[in-house]
Amino acid sequence: MKKQIIYMVCATALLSSCHIYKAYDRPKDIDTAALYRDPASETDTLASDTTNMGNIPWEDVFRDPKLQALISQGLENNVDFQTAILRVEEAKVMLTSARLSFLPSLNLAPQGTISRFDTHRATKTYQLPAVSSWEVDLFGKLLNASREAKANMLQSEAYRQAVRSQLIAGIANSYYTLLMLDRQLAISVETAAIWKENVRAMEAMKEAGMTNEAAVTQAKANSHQVEASLADLRRQIRETENALSVLLAQAPQTIVRGTLENQEMPEELTAGVPLQLLENRPDVKAAEMALASAYYVTNQARAAFYPQITITGSAGWTNAAGSAIINPGKLILSAVGSLAQPIFNHGKLIANLKVSKAEEQIAQMNYQQSILNAGREVSDALYLYDAASQKLIQHSAQIEELKKTVEYTQALFHSGDASYLEILTAQQSLLSAQLNEVSDAFQRIQAIINLYEAIGGGRE
Repeated sequence: MKKQIIYMVCATALLSSCHIYKAYDRPKDIDTAALYRDPASETDTLASDTTNMGNIPWEDVFRDPKLQALISQGLENNVDFQTAILRVEEAKVMLTSARLSFLPSLNLAPQGTISRFDTHRATKTYQLPAVSSWEVDLFGKLLNASREAKANMLQSEAYRQAVRSQLIAGIANSYYTLLMLDRQLAISVETAAIWKENVRAMEAMKEAGMTNEAAVTQAKANSHQVEASLADLRRQIRETENALSVLLAQAPQTIVRGTLENQEMPEELTAGVPLQLLENRPDVKAAEMALASAYYVTNQARAAFYPQITITGSAGWTNAAGSAIINPGKLILSAVGSLAQPIFNHGKLIANLKVSKAEEQIAQMNYQQSILNAGREVSDALYLYDAASQKLIQHSAQIEELKKTVEYTQALFHSGDASYLEILTAQQSLLSAQLNEVSDAFQRIQAIINLYEAIGGGRE
């Protein structure tokens, strides 16, 4: 008896050393240091923030009521997000099934036969057994299968959160793109009206002998150029509305929206400490759960080398007692214990283990890469915000100077000290600067959206 206990203890220690019973733990060689770059430096890393913008509810980041209504509609109707929700439900069912595998199975298997030999009377036999079977999980096969199912469920949950975050960011990006295009269209329409007025003025000046035909044709050419840009902007607006409608799971239609000038966005951007990406960013968490799932698959491949112990029992009524038929039937009981030890398929088991280990290494590399990608996206968003802010300041100052230039040039033209080409050049430069200013404002908003998504914003 003592020897059996010693053998059992040794076997348990051996199995524990093989990690068959060990739960997944995050690998220590996963690098999360210095993920963010400082926007003001090409080499220094960003000092970690104590807060994380990703923890802010999306309603507090995107404060436009019309945008909030669109995001709510998207979360309710978007096909990809609804599919991700169903995937989570599937994973929960699979986890429940894996957990129930620890319990014995119970089946009712009634059976009846009628047999007749030559002219003898037919004999009737029956069995009414209830059969129960229980696999003893001595070597962790069912345990690791259950843990794998849980990791898969958590991965599905993380994927759903990732789709949710991407959906919120996608709707916001499309919405603010529309606001940018609306503003650019309004500026271009105003410019087109100015050019048309210039054409009429140039024709009147030509009639009065104050200018020539070349100046008139140049004014008309510039007017046509602006008119052509209007058509292109309207096309972009229509395409963006159509794309946003698809995100909302509705037929392409006009999107009710506000204006770019009235948007309020957070002024201070906080990324949090790099380790928070592991907890908050859904795609990083999904990659880790894929690694955990691969870890448990490897454990199952290890457990396959050990015996499979199954206990089967049945109880019921039968009227067949050996070769004799008795009536009424009597109680029948049976119990069977079986042990299956792999012998001739050892090579296959080794191959499966090697494949599982390789898949686990691939999953770990993918996990590390997902962390690096997350750090890059955070760094890009921070730098985009910084660059857009600097450009916005410069373009705003440029617009003020160009407005003065247009006024001065027009005054000089009427006094005969400047050519009409100088007026055209000044007005064209002003239009370009105004469009750039709108683009800068949009890029700042886009940087906030990108950062919010990059640090796992929009979670439930």
